[in-house]
Amino acid sequence: MSHEVLSTPITETAKAPERAYSRARAARRRKIVVSAVRALLLVAVLGLWEALSRAKVIDPFNFSMPSKIWDQISTWVMHGTALGSLGEQIWYTLYEALLGWVFGVIAGVVLGIALGRITFLADVLGPYIKVLNSIPRIVLAPIFVIWFGLGPASKVASAVVLVFFPVFFNAFQGAREVDRNLVANARILGASDRRVTLQVVIPSATSWIFTSLHVSFGFALIGAIVGEYIGATKGIGLLVAQSQGTFNAAGVYAAMVILAVVALLAEGLLTFAERRIFRWKPHRSES
Repeated sequence: MSHEVLSTPITETAKAPERAYSRARAARRRKIVVSAVRALLLVAVLGLWEALSRAKVIDPFNFSMPSKIWDQISTWVMHGTALGSLGEQIWYTLYEALLGWVFGVIAGVVLGIALGRITFLADVLGPYIKVLNSIPRIVLAPIFVIWFGLGPASKVASAVVLVFFPVFFNAFQGAREVDRNLVANARILGASDRRVTLQVVIPSATSWIFTSLHVSFGFALIGAIVGEYIGATKGIGLLVAQSQGTFNAAGVYAAMVILAVVALLAEGLLTFAERRIFRWKPHRSES
């Protein structure tokens, strides 16, 4: 009897590596299946779009077709655009979006943590922030063009106001959701308010902040594009405006595809950085 009791945990321990290998193999198989289905879905949608356009079921002048969009991208890559090289337009828009994103994130994090920690400050500024958040921020883009001109400053300002609020509210909520026991223990050990904020509150709110970063960079791109669309000297948004002005639907869609690729690359970089920073967190199990 004692031999059977002792052998049971040993057998379970011996099977653990085999189970881990099986789970890893199942996860890889699932990842391959998901990628294949995604690719097939994309091919099916593009193929249906192309077929319906060529059959004139949908108007090819207004809706264009994937082959023409690809030709437009190829033309821009090989021969440039009316505004200069395609790389220059992408970099100009990305530069504006990055600056707006950085400034918006810094302002959102600083004010979010400050208001989350200082109740009096939150009570005073809270109503004003709610009023500003209720304003449709896209309509501010023309005002920024009037204030700052057609240069990058107006696009950066548009990106900042779009980025600030999601980052602010996540940082604010993250500061409010800090475990009170951690704060109390830090104070018992003699930590000042500054050390509590830097060593307890900010690390605890980092997950909340990173969640907003994924969404906010897309908002920064939107701010830059809208600003360029309203008035600019170069950039992807101006390409969209020019394509629309000449009824070039393929050019509008081509610019959208380029923006989507840029946004996906940025999302991949943010996800990589988040995984590196939060290596201690357990990964979500595949279902």
